[in-house]
Amino acid sequence: MGDLIMSAPAIRALKQTFSCKITVLTSSMAASIVPTIAEIDDAMVFDLPWVKAKDTIANEEIFTLVQLLKQRKFDAAVIFTVFSQNPLPAAMIAYMAGIPLRLAYCRENPYELLTNWVPDKEPYDFVKHQVERDLQLVDSIGASTNDKQLRLTVSGTIRDIVEKKLEDRCIDPRKPWLIFHAGVSEKKREYPAERWVEAAQKLIDVDGWQILFTGAASEKQKCDELANKTGLKSCSVAGLFPIHEFIMLIKMAPIVVSVNTGTVHIAAAVNTPVVVLYAQTNPQHTPWMVPNKVLEFEVDEANRSKNEVIQFLYKDVYKKPAPIPEANEIVNAVNQLLGLASPVQKSPSNF
Repeated sequence: MGDLIMSAPAIRALKQTFSCKITVLTSSMAASIVPTIAEIDDAMVFDLPWVKAKDTIANEEIFTLVQLLKQRKFDAAVIFTVFSQNPLPAAMIAYMAGIPLRLAYCRENPYELLTNWVPDKEPYDFVKHQVERDLQLVDSIGASTNDKQLRLTVSGTIRDIVEKKLEDRCIDPRKPWLIFHAGVSEKKREYPAERWVEAAQKLIDVDGWQILFTGAASEKQKCDELANKTGLKSCSVAGLFPIHEFIMLIKMAPIVVSVNTGTVHIAAAVNTPVVVLYAQTNPQHTPWMVPNKVLEFEVDEANRSKNEVIQFLYKDVYKKPAPIPEANEIVNAVNQLLGLASPVQKSPSNF
């Protein structure tokens, strides 16, 4: 989901430059965000075996996908990847479907699989933010935009629903509250539970915040435990908000504290300041064009990726060990980011 959000400015550039209809081929994990990205007209959802997903399609369904793509008669395919991914499986699908123009970064020579090949020099020569990477990819075929911000659109009427759910969970949305997003999709990005609790208690005791622990439905047990250990003025809302409501919740919050996951990019897309507890995995995925504080920490060697491109990052980019941030660092980052002596909610004019 975060990757798709970060590709939105490049998709916007394609749409503005070529006045084209945009269909995204994406996974079930990212599909729910599609209706909130105005530049996307349609989506095809397949959990392909080279993309992280809960389930993948059976091998014969790949041929079904090829036939569906053929029937749609697309004029071109743009393949967005992070620098540690290989675009050629997706390029092969596009080639088999007869899509005449195929654009991607690629480290090796793709020969006929790509009609428009941009040699991939990341991360060995430099590392760009993912938004910049995607924008420069489409710029290679003449697509550009002056609007490089991330944007997600949801109906303002959802705010009343979100406020009601907060009130039902003993959170007063009229009093200061902030979000702690502790849920992770990968063990290596996890921030210690005891430090979440310590930081939450400090913010409650000193500044009077109410703390919402957010996460997916699968992370409810973890968030419930964090809220229970934190005590008064804290609440778990994991799994309570479907994606449109969750986006509104993030938009309403004066600040979000999160591990580096899709929530960070949602915050950037609704202009909510964010403190990121940033596991040293993907240096190109920091918050884009939004006030932020990034608190890095190293990944335990046992949890590091076996991908040789990521291994290069550990040897070159992340050579200096970064200890796990203390709870006080979170508190200080929140206060510095807000620039206020005491917490203040976003005013209605911000919606």
